[in-house]
Amino acid sequence: MHLFHCVSIPRTRQGVTHSLNRGRVLIQRLFLLALMALGGASSVRQMQAAQTSTKWTLEGVLAMMDKAAQDFHTLTADIEHIKYTAVVKDTSTESGHIFVRRDDKMRIDFLKPDARTILRNGDSLYIFTPKINRVEEYNIGKHRSMADQFLALGFGTKGDSLKKNYLVTLAGEEDLDGHKTIVLELTPKSDQARSQIARIRMWIDEASWLPIEQKFFEPGSDDYFLSHYTSLKKNLKIEDGKFKPDWPKGVKVEKPRG
Repeated sequence: MHLFHCVSIPRTRQGVTHSLNRGRVLIQRLFLLALMALGGASSVRQMQAAQTSTKWTLEGVLAMMDKAAQDFHTLTADIEHIKYTAVVKDTSTESGHIFVRRDDKMRIDFLKPDARTILRNGDSLYIFTPKINRVEEYNIGKHRSMADQFLALGFGTKGDSLKKNYLVTLAGEEDLDGHKTIVLELTPKSDQARSQIARIRMWIDEASWLPIEQKFFEPGSDDYFLSHYTSLKKNLKIEDGKFKPDWPKGVKVEKPRG
C-alpha cells in the first residue's frame, strides 16, 4: 500500500466484522498510521559503505542515547519520504516539515507534491487533506504502547525502551550528509509489530544522538519506507497552537472505524 498517496485507510468489508478480524485490522491501521507520522525521507543517493570496525559498543551507543534523551524537549526538521515498491520498481517522494514535542505531540506538514497535514495530540491522530477538504480522525489510545514504538522512535528514546521493544544490533558507522553516524539494526520483538515491519535500520548522528535516517523494511517483500531528516533543530520553543486540530471552515471530519 502506498501510504502517502492514499486518501484513506481501507475499511473492513461488511459481513467480516467479528472481533478477531476487527482487532487485526485496527492494529494494522495503527502501524500504517504510525509510519505516516514518522515519515520523512530523502532522494536516492550514494552513501559510503559501513566501516568494518567501529570504536563504539552497543552499550556505549545506548548510554549516549540515554544522555541525549534526558534533555530532549522538542525537535523541528525538514523531512522527505520515499516509498519503494519492488515489484513495479516504483519510487515516490513527499517532502515537508516536522515538529515534535516530548509530551506526545507531533505535526508533519507535507508540501510537495501535494499538501497534507498529519497531527498527533496525545491519543488522537489526524490526517488533513486540503485538496478534498477532509480530516480523518483516529483514536490510538488502546494501542498506545505499540504506536509509541514507531511515533517516538529516536526522538528522546531511551536505550532501555529500545531494548524492551527490539532486538538491537550495532551495524557500524557511516558518513551520511556530512555527519558521522552510528547505524543500528532494530528487529521488533512483538509478533504483531513484526507482522507489519520486519526490521528497521536507523542512522544516528554522533553529534546530536538524534536519527537523521530510518529505513523500514516490510515483511515478505523488498518494499521499504525511507525516512530522512535534515536541518534538525533541538529544543526550540513550539507553541501549543501548532498541535491544535484547527481545520478550515467547512472541512469534512471522518472517524473511520476498524
